[in-house]
Amino acid sequence: VFNTYGNLGNAALLHRYGFTEPDNPFDIVNMDLGLVCEWSSSSFSSRYSRSRLSTWRKMGFSGCISEKSEYFEISSCGQPQPELVVLLYVMCLPENAYTKLCYHVPPFEDRDDALKFQLFGEIIDTVFGRKITEKGDWMLTGRVCDALISLAHMRERLYGSTSLVEDMESLSKCLSLEQPKLHGSLSLRISERTILGKLRTYANHARRKKKHVSSS
Repeated sequence: VFNTYGNLGNAALLHRYGFTEPDNPFDIVNMDLGLVCEWSSSSFSSRYSRSRLSTWRKMGFSGCISEKSEYFEISSCGQPQPELVVLLYVMCLPENAYTKLCYHVPPFEDRDDALKFQLFGEIIDTVFGRKITEKGDWMLTGRVCDALISLAHMRERLYGSTSLVEDMESLSKCLSLEQPKLHGSLSLRISERTILGKLRTYANHARRKKKHVSSS
């Protein structure tokens, strides 16, 4: 007899069924929009952040919405949700480039997601004359990669002062049958922190790749 629980991440599995799956391919980490705004405000200013966020929304982009919370998903392989990358790209544009972008951006409302990304790429191509690739790698500039790494650090600080290694040691001493809640909580922490590590690796790899292309 085989039980199937659908394509659920560990947070959903733990909440609904009381267990987690090691190396769950459907696992995700949520990155709250509030955390992104906190990073932006600390790096620039609140007014700057509100302006860039407003432009991003004008183009019809948004994160995932759940119970009045807006967030972005980081996949099990550490890849950020494309909408987050677009937001960081807009936030990291130099002021003169951002002004040009605002001048050329029409409202993107009522367009499907694929078309929004296509139109955004076409505008960037028109305004800045950059060669746009279908994969969206062109948005992973050095600044965007640095932002992703900073966000990963900020998100991980929410777990407190214990390290990932310490969490893994605690899990190895925890019996799932005798302490199911603690075991599930530790398993989820480890899973999410592992994904955040993959996000940092993803951003570092993209940054090195960009430098290599620029120097060649």
